[in-house]
Amino acid sequence: MVFTKAGQAEGVAEGAMIGVELSGQKIVVSKLGGMFYAIGSKCTHRGCNLSHGKIEGEHVICPCHGSTFELKTGKVVRGPAKSPEPSFNVKVENGELMVDL
Repeated sequence: MVFTKAGQAEGVAEGAMIGVELSGQKIVVSKLGGMFYAIGSKCTHRGCNLSHGKIEGEHVICPCHGSTFELKTGKVVRGPAKSPEPSFNVKVENGELMVDL
C-alpha cells in the first residue's frame, strides 16, 4: 500500500467532498457518517470532474450529464455512465487524510 497525503481531515465537512489530484490522478474525498471515502473524480462517461458535481446523500452527481455514483464504492447508480469509478482506501494519520493509490 502506498498512502499519499490528500489534505487535512478537518478540511472535509460531514456530507461534503473535496477534489484533489494525487500522482496525476483526480480524486474525490468525501466524509459520510464520520468516515472518509475516496473515488475517482473523472467521470467514466465523458471525463467531467465529479468534484464539481453535487452531493445527494451518499451519491455524487456529475455536473455534465447527470451520471450518479456512490461515494463509498464508486458504483454507478444512474447513467449514462456504465463503468464504476475506482475506489481507494483512506486513513487519517495525525490529522492528515491519506489515500492509498
